[in-house]
Parts: sequence; structure tokens; C-alpha cells
Amino acid sequence: MGRIALEVASETLRLKVPFRISGHVFETSAVVVVTLRDGELDGRGEGGGVYYLGDDVAHMLAAIEKARPVIEAGVSRDDLRRLMPPGGGRNAVDCALWELEAARTGKPVWDLAGQAPPLPLRTTFTLGADAPEVMASGALKYAHAKSIKVKLTGDLELDIERVTAIRAARPDVWLGVDGNQGFVIEELDPLVAALARLNVSLLEQPLARGREADLDHYRSAIPIAGDESLLTLDDVAPAVGRFDVVNIKLDKCGGLTEGLLMAAEARRLGLGVMVGNMVGTSLAMAPAFVLGQGCDIVDLDGPIFLAQDHQPGVTYADGMVTAGPEVWGTKKLLAA
Repeated sequence: MGRIALEVASETLRLKVPFRISGHVFETSAVVVVTLRDGELDGRGEGGGVYYLGDDVAHMLAAIEKARPVIEAGVSRDDLRRLMPPGGGRNAVDCALWELEAARTGKPVWDLAGQAPPLPLRTTFTLGADAPEVMASGALKYAHAKSIKVKLTGDLELDIERVTAIRAARPDVWLGVDGNQGFVIEELDPLVAALARLNVSLLEQPLARGREADLDHYRSAIPIAGDESLLTLDDVAPAVGRFDVVNIKLDKCGGLTEGLLMAAEARRLGLGVMVGNMVGTSLAMAPAFVLGQGCDIVDLDGPIFLAQDHQPGVTYADGMVTAGPEVWGTKKLLAA
């Protein structure tokens, strides 16, 4: 790989309305955007970081600048995994390398990844935590949604009321809930029992990161997914016996390269695979859309929460998400 020019910028994305989960309320999402240039060819990637690990814009920029000499000298995606720590900074560089390779070879990223042409994916649409009646109303507004994910806060009784109201409003949809680390092991039995009665299909990250061992002998009536507990490839094998599904986010693991490795390892170990996202623009969703082609559960609704998305952007229709060739990952030539 020849020498390339590295450009880095940061951007603060404003959300349409505040978004609440267990322990946090978000009004903005700060991201870094990396562009790698090789003459008239370029590749782009966006990283949103990992808020609960302190992986903010300053941290991402510092990680990229530290690696700048090696990146500009021409680094492979495999070498990048050893050069930079996982996180949003590496994600942005890794995705830019994928698109740059697509431009150099004239092959779209899905082809470089050994995949068939991508198809639209059924995605979840997320409801931030609020009063039960407000969340039920929000579920009705997602009239096109076939799958809905519900953010919980760790208030057991109120959370059950929330899910009950949503299920009454939308008896037709696939329903998953995200505990965002808000519960303790003693609360799982009543929580899972209520969720099972309400035909909920997934419980994501109920316990705090670091409490994974509490799940060693726990048997749940519905699948449990690991999110904050499962960051990188090294975390997949220890998930067996504790989680049923691995939620892969490119910002956590450090890019599409690692994400594809995680998905393959999860499959090998008999685990389900989910692709999720930190709130970001379509430039962040498009690489995850490639990963999503091989996933059981897809959660790529980030841009719908933004006051303004990048254009051209991913499209949402009939409960599906599509990242067309104009968004990211195909042969990209600047004006000759």
C-alpha cells in the first residue's frame, strides 16, 4: 500500500430531541471523520467513540494522531488492528481504508469482504426511555416498523409498565429491550418472566459491565445479548454460557475488519450475532450495513435521531434499511 494523506475532522451532531437510557440523557453526538487520500482516490470513515469508556472526540483524535506516521506511510487493515487500540478512532480509519481499497480496486466493499450483493435489512427502531404512555405513542408513530427496541432505565416496575404499554400499542412487532446495565442479577427473574409474557424476543445487557460472571448459571426464558460487556474479538469466547447473542458495534471493536472477525467467531461458537450502532450519520451506518448482511438482528437506526444527516444517506422504508452504493463503500473517484 502506497503513501496516503490523512485528513481528520470532528463534528457535533445534534439530536432532534433528547434521548434517554439508563443513567444517561443525550442531546448531541460528537464524531470524528477520517478521509484517506491517494491522489484522486479517497476513502472515508466516521467514528462516534464509546461514551462509557471515555472514548470521546479528544481521545479518538489523540489515537489517530499518534498513529498518523504509520497510517500515512501506508498501513494494511490487519496491521491497523495491532497499531491502534479498539475504539472510535480506529473505526474511522479502518472504514476509510475499506473504502479506499474499494476505490483502488474498483470493487465495492461487500465484494472485498467476500459477500454477495447487499440486500435491504430489517432494522429495529429504538424508543428512548420515557413515561409508558409516551413510549406507547412513540411505538404507534413507528407505523412502518416491523421491529422495535425499547430502552429501559433499571426501574423494574416502571420498565415493565413501559413494555406492557408498548406491546399493547403494537402487538404486531418483534420487540427487544435494552437494559443498558441498569439491573442486578436478583431482578432478572421477575424481569425475564414479565418480558416473556409480553412476547419480548431479546434482553440486551441487563447487568453492569464487569458483572458477567453473575450470568454463569443463569438460564433465561428469552435470549440475552451482550453489548457493553462484549467489546472486541477477545470478548467473544468468554461470552459462551453467559450470553446468547453478541452485539457488535464498530465503534466498540474498532472497525469493520474486527467486526467481521467477531461475527465469524460468534457463529463458530454457536452464538447469535447482532449489529448495533452508536448514534451517527449514514457514513457510520453504511459499513455496519455490510456487517449486518450476516447478522440475526440489525439495529441501524442512528440517523433517524439526528436533526440533520449527511447526504446522500441510508434510506428507511417498510421497516427496512438500505445503504445504497452512493453512500459509502464503492469505487469512488474524485473529479478527474
